[in-house]
Amino acid sequence: MRLALDHHYSPVIAQQLRARGHDVVAAVELGWHTLDDETLLRCCQDDRRALLTNNVADFAVLARSRSEAGLDHHGLVFTSDSAWPRARSTIGRFVEALDRLLAAHAGDDAFVDQVHWL
Repeated sequence: MRLALDHHYSPVIAQQLRARGHDVVAAVELGWHTLDDETLLRCCQDDRRALLTNNVADFAVLARSRSEAGLDHHGLVFTSDSAWPRARSTIGRFVEALDRLLAAHAGDDAFVDQVHWL
């Protein structure tokens, strides 16, 4: 499983996951941080990456719309600020949880059309 982090997350998470051998990028590293949600999801699909995002409301609708149109997405991993606050102090927590998730879904297409909550 390859992963992209939405612009809401620190690129340090991606850097630390890459150091553990995972194929992870941050949206800001690729210039994707300025894209609208639909384009971001399409870029992730084109690059065969699941997307970690806090924007559940918009991406759940987009995933459903893609499914209704017969289109895939490469997976969504959702977080909420109440359970997973995005702060410098929680970077390690994100890295550990995502490391386990990525290891459990090692194939490039292992997460197609899947939605997972951290």
